[in-house]
Amino acid sequence: MFAAQTLAGAKPDQYAQLIDQARALVAGERDRVANAANLSALVYSALPDLNWAGFYFFDGTELVVGPFQGLPACVRIPLDKGVCGAAARTRQTQRIADVHAFPGHIACDSASNSELVVPLVGADGSLVGVFDLDSPKHDRFDADDQAGLEAVARVFVESLA
Repeated sequence: MFAAQTLAGAKPDQYAQLIDQARALVAGERDRVANAANLSALVYSALPDLNWAGFYFFDGTELVVGPFQGLPACVRIPLDKGVCGAAARTRQTQRIADVHAFPGHIACDSASNSELVVPLVGADGSLVGVFDLDSPKHDRFDADDQAGLEAVARVFVESLA
């Protein structure tokens, strides 16, 4: 059984602990839905000031909502729309301080003010989807958050191998 632990120390230390917890959570499991569900719950419960944390999976045409924590979400996102679409299309993490200033932003939850979206790219270079985090706070995510959440995303992608 998994027991969440309180994160302690400076932010990089907290992410190191979170990554250890993420690895333990997916150890030996290859199912993407199971791992996405557990990692969404882990991150949502561990990090402050989030109102959504979850996954969108690429179906060959667009992003389709996967496991998440938070209010109901947009079900489908075209690759040419929103922060998630930009991350998927460019395969680069999008760290947006004010989503309302982002051209083409999709307001799935009007309470979201900042967003961090990490593309999920398989070992063969194929797009798996995105790992999406929203916050009601403007400028919630900094470089430490980006590095830590990119590492959590890598744990997810590695679990699929």
